[in-house]
Amino acid sequence: MNKLLEQAIAARQKSHSPYSKFKVGSAVLFENGQIFSGSNIENASYGGTVCAERVAIWNGISTYGEMKIKEILVVTDSEKAWPPCGMCRQVIAEFASDETFI
Repeated sequence: MNKLLEQAIAARQKSHSPYSKFKVGSAVLFENGQIFSGSNIENASYGGTVCAERVAIWNGISTYGEMKIKEILVVTDSEKAWPPCGMCRQVIAEFASDETFI
């Protein structure tokens, strides 16, 4: 199994989603070769929920500083494909390059 996929699946298991019951995990491969993962984290102020993609990106940026995303993978427990939300797309766009694979 692809290492990015393995880490995204493992992150999904750590999801804190007591309200939606919708578990999401993400793994991001940065240009320096490092992979960071994240899971969605919900709270009672539902609008303050943090998506898995942003958690993974922020983990990488807060560890190594600003760098470009080479590849990002998002997994859910839904049978259909689930694209990143608008806020995540904005964050991805800020750290992506023309070669970024989503």
